[in-house]
Amino acid sequence: MASHTSALLRQVQVAHQFDYDSLLRYASVHVPGFPSSAPSSFTVKQFGHGQSNPTFLLEVENGGFVKRYVVRKKPPGKLLQSAHAVDREYQVLRALGESTKVPVPKVFCLCRDASVIGTDFYVMEYLEGRIFIDPKLPGLAPERRGAIYRETAKVLAALHSVDVDAIGLGIYGRRDNYCKRQVERWTKQYIASTCDSRYPSNPKMLELAQWLLQHIPSEDSSRASGGIVHGDFRIDNIVFHPNEDRVIGILDWELSTLGNQMTDVAYSCMAYNVDINLENQQAGKGFELTGIPEGIPSQAEFLAEYCSASGKPWPASVWKFYVAFAMFRGAAIFAGIYSRWLMGNASGGERARNSGKQANDLVDFAWAYIAKKSVLPDHPASDLIARDYMKQFGDGNASGRFVPSKRVLTLRNKLIKFVEDHIYPMENEFYKLAQSPSRWTVHPEEERLKELAKKEGLWNLWIPFDSAERARKLLFDGSGHMISNGEHDQFLGAGLSNLEYGYLCEIMGRSIWAPQVLNCGAPDTGNMEVLLRYGNKEHLLEWLVPLLQGKIRSGFAMTEPQVASSDATNIECSIRREGDSYIINGRKWWTSGAMDPRCKVLIVMGKTDFTAASHKQQSMILVDIHTPGVHIKRPLMVFGFDDAPHGHAEVVFDNVRVPAKNILLGEGRGFEIAQVSWCT
Repeated sequence: MASHTSALLRQVQVAHQFDYDSLLRYASVHVPGFPSSAPSSFTVKQFGHGQSNPTFLLEVENGGFVKRYVVRKKPPGKLLQSAHAVDREYQVLRALGESTKVPVPKVFCLCRDASVIGTDFYVMEYLEGRIFIDPKLPGLAPERRGAIYRETAKVLAALHSVDVDAIGLGIYGRRDNYCKRQVERWTKQYIASTCDSRYPSNPKMLELAQWLLQHIPSEDSSRASGGIVHGDFRIDNIVFHPNEDRVIGILDWELSTLGNQMTDVAYSCMAYNVDINLENQQAGKGFELTGIPEGIPSQAEFLAEYCSASGKPWPASVWKFYVAFAMFRGAAIFAGIYSRWLMGNASGGERARNSGKQANDLVDFAWAYIAKKSVLPDHPASDLIARDYMKQFGDGNASGRFVPSKRVLTLRNKLIKFVEDHIYPMENEFYKLAQSPSRWTVHPEEERLKELAKKEGLWNLWIPFDSAERARKLLFDGSGHMISNGEHDQFLGAGLSNLEYGYLCEIMGRSIWAPQVLNCGAPDTGNMEVLLRYGNKEHLLEWLVPLLQGKIRSGFAMTEPQVASSDATNIECSIRREGDSYIINGRKWWTSGAMDPRCKVLIVMGKTDFTAASHKQQSMILVDIHTPGVHIKRPLMVFGFDDAPHGHAEVVFDNVRVPAKNILLGEGRGFEIAQVSWCT
């Protein structure tokens, strides 16, 4: 169960007591709304949760009304350099509270005069809500657990999306080389915390620091990627609404700065990888190993939620570093807590007695994590976002025009499983071939996956229900068709509307390879639609059927190098009638699909009448790619990639002769066709 913030209060520790009257006098002058006259009662209690800057509740009663405030101060005694900077906490809280929608408590004033209560401090509002001390969220229903974790990921993403320059925090810290500086800083802090003979340094900790310095991700050196880093973001530093599963305040900003935000994300995932509880003598395994409580997303699902909300890339390749770094820093922090406990001024009191042992446990867990072969899937799992988004449609309560049917939800779940089980695991192999000297060949596994997709009913999902019905009438009327009656439904998709297909496109779009494995990739989809709507029976049998079967691929040739082809009236390629043939002359480039070794047919746009009205000059015609005079000159790059084996080619048509029957719909109707093909 959650602890209400008021339930975390206790009497002030002897080591943390201060001059309450002095604080009362100061607050009456500097805190807006604080009673200016002597209150009828004034009490101070200390929050027991937390091990860093002592935090207190002030209750002021005046005229029958009680007001509550929170004071957060530096601890007494000798402190490590740059630690416990309450002035920085105040600065970031004020900027976020005044200029963003990130939920933080309102701050009222900062006092740097140590003569008031012995150290620097600031005053902020009191938030009455729930704090979840145990990340397993015991006592909550599974759906509430999921909601709590989703909200946590979204709030962290909101924090990480803040424009620090726009809110006056542009110089709150250095943004580049954050991890390098942090490793060096916490190594120094750790050494300073373990200089007492009662608690000597752990050699494994210092070796871990060296490993981290040697494995810092390249992204860490970039200033552009830096932003607000909370530094201690975890579920028990968040206040949730008393009744609703939404965050009303992020607490404990002592370690905040600017830098590499993925460190926050990894630290927020600590409970998945290690169980740290100062009530226990030693750290235990995280619930990714011991069993995730029902309703709580997996670590991969939590990350998917965060990445979706923040727009951050999937961190699989660097996740091992960030988790090891989080454990390293946690160990350094716990060593500092234990050092303060030895001196008698730890904020958490006797709970801190186990922090020294758990610091060493964290070091061991870090090395164990580093030794793992794999820590995250290469791509986001069937993420929590998608499942929970769809869950609202599966409970029978949703209604409206945009609600997918159960059939679509079933297809979507099947597609997610197919992509995760079969396509994601092969992507590295596909990429290796696509970047090798044999890039313009097809990996044999791709063809095997295509056959499997057909059997799973995930083939040609792009075909709209009206187009599928048209194909049945034209091709499968019992005469002259090439696909047996038992096969044709397999090749005509699921009869979806464009809206229904959109739910599946979202999944296919996660992998560059998925659309072509499922026969849902451009330009084939547009070309098949053109053939189906404007081709004659012969066109359909010769080209559409093998395209539907996935036996061949196609290309679309419109763009030309010498004219601004975004306005297709500029196109200069000529299509001239000569008896029962057409002669094609021209040069095209960025002809999508033409480099693919499976490409057998091109749809070419050119002019059949240069004197007609501008939008009546163009026609579209089918060209067998092996026709004499068709020359594939070279692949062209798109954003620096050649997209092998699909490719975008420069193609020369040199007196290419094709049968007159290959014209689509008729001369001068190219734009009419384009209106359909470009909009499907």
